[in-house]
Amino acid sequence: MDHSLDDLFADVAAGRLSADDGAQQVRRLGYTSVGDFACLDVSRAARKGVPEVIYAEGKTVEQVVAITRRFLEHDPVVLCSRVSDEQAAALEAGVDGAVEHDPRSRVVVVRRAGAAPREERGAVGVLAAGTSDVAVASEAVAMIRAMDVAALTAFDVGVAGLHRLSGPLEEMRAAGAGALVVAAGMEGALPSVVAGLVAVPVIGLPTSSGYGFGGRGEAALMGMLQSCSPGLAVVNIDNGIGAGATAALIARAAAA
Repeated sequence: MDHSLDDLFADVAAGRLSADDGAQQVRRLGYTSVGDFACLDVSRAARKGVPEVIYAEGKTVEQVVAITRRFLEHDPVVLCSRVSDEQAAALEAGVDGAVEHDPRSRVVVVRRAGAAPREERGAVGVLAAGTSDVAVASEAVAMIRAMDVAALTAFDVGVAGLHRLSGPLEEMRAAGAGALVVAAGMEGALPSVVAGLVAVPVIGLPTSSGYGFGGRGEAALMGMLQSCSPGLAVVNIDNGIGAGATAALIARAAAA
């Protein structure tokens, strides 16, 4: 059972759950602790419509597995980002559910046993300027799909060969994409170009690819922030999770 307030009240009203059990679950709905290393906001998914994301870097294998298990008691799907191969293997072995590991984006999506994906609502287009930007763009794709939104992708369509862009953009328009995520490193020009061509919000996703000065994503970030194209919002460097969540929320609202 997904532990949202609506679900709880419906179960109590229908007699599937006693009032005492319902009250106990409400008391646990806000947060829960895991050992002495984590205090989890277990109502975030019900409150925001965004699956919980566990940032795995800096956590031990045991901590990642324990936190994931606890979240799955409350939510049908959990994402782990910046996952090492060792952490991914431990999740596959230690979690009761379907585990999907994408080594390229370093994202693991865990679905609770018996929890099928919901019907997709809305669509987001995800573009990457170069092949070096695909890993970060794929992080956004994982979040979008975990939010039950269709993700349409086109990679290596940057401004160095702008003629590659028209076909994918037309396909995304035809599919009714409610928002676009555009990942770019180097000078970060592609999101500005795309935002000048489409009538939906564009989320600029600067990546830490490039040469020398500004090559850690600073040049791309500054370029996107200084864009003269209206309708472009920008997330932090390499924040594919944030870009995907924002775009999916927009697309779902548009579809509704």
